[in-house]
Amino acid sequence: MVTFSSISKRYGSRAGFAVDNVSCTVEGGEFFALLGPNGAGKTTLIRMLLDFVKPTSGGASINGVSSAYPAARAGVGYLAENVRVPLHLSGKGYLRRQAELCGMFAADANGTIAEVLEIVGMAGKENAAMRTYSKGMLQRIGLAAAMIPGTKLLVLDEPVSGLDPLGIRDVRRIMEGLKRKGVTIILNSHLLSEVEKTCDTAAIIDKGRIVLKGAISAIVRDGETLEDVFVRVIEGQHA
Repeated sequence: MVTFSSISKRYGSRAGFAVDNVSCTVEGGEFFALLGPNGAGKTTLIRMLLDFVKPTSGGASINGVSSAYPAARAGVGYLAENVRVPLHLSGKGYLRRQAELCGMFAADANGTIAEVLEIVGMAGKENAAMRTYSKGMLQRIGLAAAMIPGTKLLVLDEPVSGLDPLGIRDVRRIMEGLKRKGVTIILNSHLLSEVEKTCDTAAIIDKGRIVLKGAISAIVRDGETLEDVFVRVIEGQHA
């Protein structure tokens, strides 16, 4: 579903590469984790996939269509690390605006909004102003908004950042439910214990390059955790 082809990004002629000649694929229906230390290039890679940032060279595609074209992003949902919403609106009002931006007519939007509210566990709470929502509720509404386009690919940037253990568990369950529906998920996360529980495949990026990629069941050795693998690989790169 997603292909990165020798993609690179350099900010300024004297700066190093934020992303350096990355090539990899994410299969349809796969739950794919993008891991790495701060500043490794994870967010830049995601931003190039979504065409928020133009690559210096190479490119990315979604279902065979270059991400430079808006058509590639039809059915793609995105949740940023820090959900920013107009807090004076109700959850439902916000989702209606998102549906309008996706070109939905009101009759179609109502059914879709009811469906995504049910998926994220916010049914019955959608009429309250979002300024009354907790961090976990805002994260759920953000997930609901990302699903409005009839999402086939969901890109999540630190979706459990700042959540308590119950909120983390709830978001995990939502993601697992989406995976069962065949949604492809790309997850950028530092919470490696959650990645190990939910993801099929992981790629570790350091200094803009992929230094390890594979099925989690294959890269985690007996007696290790994914965190052990991450530390071993990153320390090896900096030895």
